[in-house]
Amino acid sequence: MSTEQFDATPSFSELGLAPAILQAVQQAGYETPSPIQAQSIPPLLEGRDLLGQAQTGTGKTAAFSLPLLSRLDLKSKTTQLLVLAPTRELAIQVSEAMQAYAKHLKDFHILPIYGGQSMGIQLRSLQRNPQVVVGTPGRILDHIRRGTLKLAKLQALVLDEADEMLRMGFIDDVETILKETPESRQVALFSATMPGPIHRVAQNYLKDPVEVRIKTKTSTVTTITQRYWQVSGLHKLDALTRILEVEDFDGMIIFVRTKNATVELAEKLEARGYSAAALNGDMNQALREKTIERMKKGGIDILIATDVAARGLDIERMSHVVNYDIPYDTESYVHRIGRTGRAGRKGEAILFVSPREKRMLGAIEKATRQTITRMQLPSTEEIADRRVMQFMETLTETIESQDLAFFETMISQYQQEHNADPTEIAAALAFLVQKDRPLNPVKHVSERAPREERAPSEKRFREDRPPRGEARPPRAHPKEADMDTYRVEVGRADNVEPRNLVGAIANEAGIESQFIGRITINEDHSLIDLPQGMPKDIFQHLRKVWVANKPMNMSLATDEDISANNNNNPRKRFKKDRPAGKSGDKRPKKFKK
Repeated sequence: MSTEQFDATPSFSELGLAPAILQAVQQAGYETPSPIQAQSIPPLLEGRDLLGQAQTGTGKTAAFSLPLLSRLDLKSKTTQLLVLAPTRELAIQVSEAMQAYAKHLKDFHILPIYGGQSMGIQLRSLQRNPQVVVGTPGRILDHIRRGTLKLAKLQALVLDEADEMLRMGFIDDVETILKETPESRQVALFSATMPGPIHRVAQNYLKDPVEVRIKTKTSTVTTITQRYWQVSGLHKLDALTRILEVEDFDGMIIFVRTKNATVELAEKLEARGYSAAALNGDMNQALREKTIERMKKGGIDILIATDVAARGLDIERMSHVVNYDIPYDTESYVHRIGRTGRAGRKGEAILFVSPREKRMLGAIEKATRQTITRMQLPSTEEIADRRVMQFMETLTETIESQDLAFFETMISQYQQEHNADPTEIAAALAFLVQKDRPLNPVKHVSERAPREERAPSEKRFREDRPPRGEARPPRAHPKEADMDTYRVEVGRADNVEPRNLVGAIANEAGIESQFIGRITINEDHSLIDLPQGMPKDIFQHLRKVWVANKPMNMSLATDEDISANNNNNPRKRFKKDRPAGKSGDKRPKKFKK
């Protein structure tokens, strides 16, 4: 294996990307590639195999997508590029990113394939002959065996987060898929770590690959307090408004992804009474400098900016940075929050994270080696207290600094003519002043708790990766409440482990891993508890899913299966970890379709 070094970071326009791909990159606001992109794109454009070692959040998706999309033959209606991802969540994210990069490619078609989605939908989509397929190993292998996914004309294969596929027990499926691809195909393997099995795959299936290793370093300043809010039931704009209500900020910069979003958000904040302005790459230099100068002098308090427009920005009064849209990579995050906390000053950084973006949150924490604290949005009562306090402060300041003689005379005259209570007059005036911004705001609709905070009865099936199963002392396999016990025809003799079963079922049926119940591994079969109410189509699909190079042939366990197991304690039994909860918590009864 060879290693190639790149001394200077070129621009995207210097890398040799296809014009349509370069246009999409420039429209997205990218100017300089990240290290993994700068080192991966040239060899992949040349058709070389590549072995990349980099953490999540370093820009890996663009590193393989941009060059391999540039090499597509759009006139050919065959699958030319296959990307394997360990989870459906990642498969969807990669597919969406590649679709964005290819938006100027004519007649381009990409298809994500993963467990839990209707097989009928996937079969119909495959008949349209997508040039790019992104999917999880189990479902991809299923289509290969059915003959519905043909790889005879495959030009390139990407293994994304290979070490995660190893952890989930999919590495055998990955090798089987590799054997089904043409010898001439190009392979790019990306992994955060390089354990023995991954290194073996690289040696067996990659031909003289270029090696790229990216070491992430922490660059965040310790004077910056970092917090995140998980986007849930409340709209992001409403959440941002709540934060602005209670945060003591001098100047603030809010990062969004697109130029249009800077203008839209600035207009919405101005409509809500905040002095805000947009800062984006479409503004000429004179207007940009004028906007920054207004910010420095206090003419505006909030800037809404894109990454490109905010580069090099140094404003002393910038106390807060809000990542309204999460950045695409960890380096961008570090650059963003670096707009505050400069020269030893304290700063605040707030990050909005949707459930599907939790992987990036973890990548940011890992890259910066700092924990980002979860924040709770201020309640309606806290907002009311804050508004009342500000109103009182304004009253005090007005009494101390203004000449109120005319108004005192007017109020005194009104009091005498109407025999009014002075307190009632003051209350009426306060009501008139606060009509547009009530001191006691209408109570917001309560937010729906984020997924991990909900009670077990509220949870349903999700797309997250399943954690590794853990062994426990031998015990019987009694049937759990609201669960059915199923028998699968793979066991100890097939070298099957609980993680293999968990990985296959979680990905193929869309079951949240903590709701996969007891797993008992026997010599020639295994028993597994799953929530009641499994739809017929999912059950029929799981019967055909392969584990440990054998179809599971799942069936509903008989009373004899369970009782025989309960009378034979020496056999190993396993149970998935579950979050602590009250006894009697009901488990979900519906499968995610």
